[in-house]
Amino acid sequence: MAIKEGLRPGGRSARVQESVHSAVRELLEAHERSSVTVPMIAARAGVTPSTIYRRWGDLSVLLADVALARMRPDSEPANTGSLRGDLQAWAEQYLDEMSSDVGRNIMRDVQCSVTPGYCVSILSGQLQAIVDRYPQETPPSVDRLINLLAAPTVFRILFSAQPLAVEELHALIELALQV
Repeated sequence: MAIKEGLRPGGRSARVQESVHSAVRELLEAHERSSVTVPMIAARAGVTPSTIYRRWGDLSVLLADVALARMRPDSEPANTGSLRGDLQAWAEQYLDEMSSDVGRNIMRDVQCSVTPGYCVSILSGQLQAIVDRYPQETPPSVDRLINLLAAPTVFRILFSAQPLAVEELHALIELALQV
């Protein structure tokens, strides 16, 4: 079952969503994710399990929804005064956040998401904001930045024992800037 679209902001549905999302975040902080269940979430959120199943379908979709909400940036990318500096600040922060245990779990949950392309749109928006700051330069395309910065970072975090080294990330930024 897909997450319902077009819900009234601030209505009962929004309150239920926030309550359930809060319950998931709290439970994931206190318990191993494999031990978190829909009945636990429902009890913490003050709703019935059927409310969760009706709205999200199953636990993996709910976890993906919470993960997607957590991925929304809460601020603009850092402005260091240079394109290279902004890309380094953004890429280092992304590497640091996503290679944490919480970040890895978020990425795994997002893989179960029913909204493909959501992560790319978030990353594209962040990178476009950086590129737009420097119209006088010939910046790389956002697609190039996704392919050379985000893709190897995510791949190494999810499929390697070690995340991408910061030095390698800097080398990829230099490669991306060679337009």
